[in-house]
Amino acid sequence: MKLKLSLILPLLALVLIAASFLGRADSKMNNSKTGGKTEFATLAGGCFWCTESDLEKLPGVIDVVSGYSGGTLENPQYKQVASGKTQHIEVIQVTFDPEQVSYEQVLDQFFRHIDPTDDQGSFVDRGPQYRPAIFYHSDQQQEIAQNFMQEIDALGVFKKPLKTELRPFKEFWIAEDYHQDYYKRNSVRYKYYRYSSGRDAYLDEIFGEQRNTNPVTLRQMIDESKGVTQSRSYSKPSDAEIRDRLTELQYYVTQEDGTERAFNNEYWDNKAEGIYVDIVSGEPLFSSTDKYRSGTGWPSFTKPINDAFIVTQTDYKLLYPRTEVRSRFADSHLGHVFKDGPKPTGLRYCMNSAAMRFIAKEDLKKEGYEEYLALFN
Repeated sequence: MKLKLSLILPLLALVLIAASFLGRADSKMNNSKTGGKTEFATLAGGCFWCTESDLEKLPGVIDVVSGYSGGTLENPQYKQVASGKTQHIEVIQVTFDPEQVSYEQVLDQFFRHIDPTDDQGSFVDRGPQYRPAIFYHSDQQQEIAQNFMQEIDALGVFKKPLKTELRPFKEFWIAEDYHQDYYKRNSVRYKYYRYSSGRDAYLDEIFGEQRNTNPVTLRQMIDESKGVTQSRSYSKPSDAEIRDRLTELQYYVTQEDGTERAFNNEYWDNKAEGIYVDIVSGEPLFSSTDKYRSGTGWPSFTKPINDAFIVTQTDYKLLYPRTEVRSRFADSHLGHVFKDGPKPTGLRYCMNSAAMRFIAKEDLKKEGYEEYLALFN
């Protein structure tokens, strides 16, 4: 049976509209411009016009979409959320490339562009729908966010305690099309709103008027407060550089979270004086002054040189929780820390030799680690 043209055309129009919307959603939510792995961060920091604009400036961010999360109403509309009755919060969904930017760096950019201390709204926008929140997508994201917020609170840069909610991610609803890239489509109105909202005046007061031209990250502030030396710059090279530089075992341990064999590794019985640095970045990790013979067959230490150079997180790879140790800047897997060590810390940092390079005391000055000679006086 033939369909009339008058019926076919409306049906075709509906199909094209649906395809257009689905194509936009797929492009926004599963962007594959990098051709590799991507991750999501769902963040609430007041007006999503502003947070979208600020997060899209971060290198490694692929896309930022404005929307709503936190409530139970399906497919909420802006007027419903703005009423404050849906329990939804204005959020942005950030798609980023973890090979270029870490989740903590995304959070760093986020916190430096909001007021994380106000749980009653955000600047001129008042109400629960504008309060700050982080919706974590995994246990790892939760742990990173918790630790980072604790460090920010201890830093005291915001002058008030953080009141940013940390909640599990459940659903993200894309906001109406006219909200997307609002700062580009309506630049004059956006600039007027942003200026009038008081956001930039507040951020200038907290971070200084040079925060855009000469930004200092929260991580840099935290590290400086912990006494991390700035005489050397530490960073993670590209994967190609790492593969070219490391042995197969070193790559397996640091990049694939592997473990070398006990009693069959370079430093488990090393008694020389010196420090151990990250094999990838060179950041200082441990000193021979804190090394002891644990009997495990791996190099063991009671503490790191400086807590600011390491990151700990919960590891469930053996079905039960362990505390994994990673380097701060290179994000190399180093080993694990256990609570069965000797005094004074009672800790055992059980490391992989393949994740580290040993620098003897007599070579510290030549290698650019002269400040650590004081450990051996």
